[in-house]
Amino acid sequence: MKVTEHIKKANGKTLFSFEIIPPQKGRNIQELYDNIDPLMEFNPPFIDVTTSREEYVYIDKGEGLLDRKITRMRPGTVGICAAIKHKYNVDTIPHVLCGGFTKEETEYLLVDCHYLGIDNVMALRGDAMKHQKYFEPTKGGHTYATELVAQMKDLNAGKYLHEVIESDYKTNFCIGVAGYPEKHLEAPSLTNDLKRLKEKVDAGADYIVTQMFFDNGKFFDFVEKAKQAGIHVPIIPGIKPIAVKKHLQLLPQVFKIDLPEALISEVEKCRTNNDVRQVGIDWAVQQSKELQKAGIPVLHFYSMGKSDNIKAIASQIF
Repeated sequence: MKVTEHIKKANGKTLFSFEIIPPQKGRNIQELYDNIDPLMEFNPPFIDVTTSREEYVYIDKGEGLLDRKITRMRPGTVGICAAIKHKYNVDTIPHVLCGGFTKEETEYLLVDCHYLGIDNVMALRGDAMKHQKYFEPTKGGHTYATELVAQMKDLNAGKYLHEVIESDYKTNFCIGVAGYPEKHLEAPSLTNDLKRLKEKVDAGADYIVTQMFFDNGKFFDFVEKAKQAGIHVPIIPGIKPIAVKKHLQLLPQVFKIDLPEALISEVEKCRTNNDVRQVGIDWAVQQSKELQKAGIPVLHFYSMGKSDNIKAIASQIF
């Protein structure tokens, strides 16, 4: 079932969803199940599965020589989506990236998703590779998420690449995209970023999931400005509980977001990471209750592969 259909079927009730990352290459999928199991009691209608960007590794060939190879440390996004869908009878949403994929590889991936009965996909540009200062498109791939959304929309219309195939057999993907309440780190302004978001919606995006934020006021302001910009698809807030003290520096540095002074003050008082974890849970509960009261359709949690704090939050909300 499509995300938009789940929202409509809920009839105003706030839904619970979460996002997981694939296990590192060579790890057992059971570890992933062990973190999903405790969250299934909250009846998530769908679960997102991230896709890792390719990266370079250096293999020592001896005598001071290194061989550079390209790899993905967390492969298997589509396979994990199929496994979770089969095991838990829940919809899964693979993240599809511009970076690291040609248009042809993207088409093949989407065809696989269609064969597996996956109804939803998340279209993302992806980050720059570790050695790049700025994002550089893959040769033969997309530069912007808007182009990726357009390719997905073309498949929904039965139009394949190069117009080699004419088919009445169409996909029917519900397409999600990312939104940034505090603007994308590369955007010159929030107004400019909203223009880019509107382009993604106009290209065919059906819903939006936001980057994490810790001040609900910024989310509500973002939603209002999005409406003023002509964006009228569902906007789902992304929530991540702070778990360790270093998040005070790491999250603003990586995601270019602000943390509220009240949250910073509470975390700085903590003596252990267990104390920080509890502060993160309490703050996310407060956020979630306010968002739920405002009639937000879905609360989407970034679990990063760990479920204990997400369960602690969800048990107080759902």
